[in-house]
Amino acid sequence: MFLFISGAEIVFILFIVVMVFGADKIPEIARGLGKGMRQLKDATNEIKYEIQKSAEKQGIDTDITKEINEEINKVKDEIDDFTGPIKRKF
Repeated sequence: MFLFISGAEIVFILFIVVMVFGADKIPEIARGLGKGMRQLKDATNEIKYEIQKSAEKQGIDTDITKEINEEINKVKDEIDDFTGPIKRKF
């Protein structure tokens, strides 16, 4: 199920798009949307790269997954300590 839209609704929407824009304009519109999405993706990747580059230049650790895993392990250990006597084995 894609965005809670059924097949009939998708066909109806496509029919309205063809009626409004015409069959000859649809590939042009799709091409323009594709180019726009590509430019947006490239821009966000460039911004991410620049942020990461400046963070590394300032000596900031950009690998946050290690810290997150450490915190998760701490919480797991605390839960195991708390539930130790009542833990069931399955």
